[in-house]
Amino acid sequence: MRFNLSEITELIRERRTIYPEQFSDRKVHKEQVELMLNNAQWAPTHGNTQPWRFKVFMEEGRTQLSDFLSQTYLKLTPKEKQSDAKLAKLLTRPLKSSVVIAICMNRQESESIAELEEIEAVACAIQNMHLTCTAYGLGAFWATPKLIYTSEMNDFLKIGEKDKCIGLFYIGYPAIEWPEAHRKPIEYNTEWITQ
Repeated sequence: MRFNLSEITELIRERRTIYPEQFSDRKVHKEQVELMLNNAQWAPTHGNTQPWRFKVFMEEGRTQLSDFLSQTYLKLTPKEKQSDAKLAKLLTRPLKSSVVIAICMNRQESESIAELEEIEAVACAIQNMHLTCTAYGLGAFWATPKLIYTSEMNDFLKIGEKDKCIGLFYIGYPAIEWPEAHRKPIEYNTEWITQ
């Protein structure tokens, strides 16, 4: 065996969603983020298009993101559908996080690879990031508020019209005990076809 399979299995099974409200004030170092992004780039990618793009918000950049998210939510959401709780999350989560990464899909100009396959590649990159966070003992949360799929978000991130923001990845050191979790046994969701 080339790698310690029990450690890899444990890493995968220990990955958790930890919300920004559960982060401490301890800062994540830029070098940790760089390793995380380097690991993300080793995700599978059809045609080797490597469609992932990362916009990293740290320090005061988090305030820019917080302002944009809250103002855009108020602008795009009809008054009768606005939620104070939703607005509060969009406003405070970037500020409670040490780092926030907007993860984008860069649409191939020729469009020879299906868009869904490019999105799937970016999702695999996000999993690599999340596993790297777990190895560091960092909390992480992949958020997909509806407004990330808007032209306003593309303009804010300075990405193309056909590009997409796939999510906001919030990172910080947890101020809580590492959460427990469970999954159904594979018998619930696996069919073995042998003939």
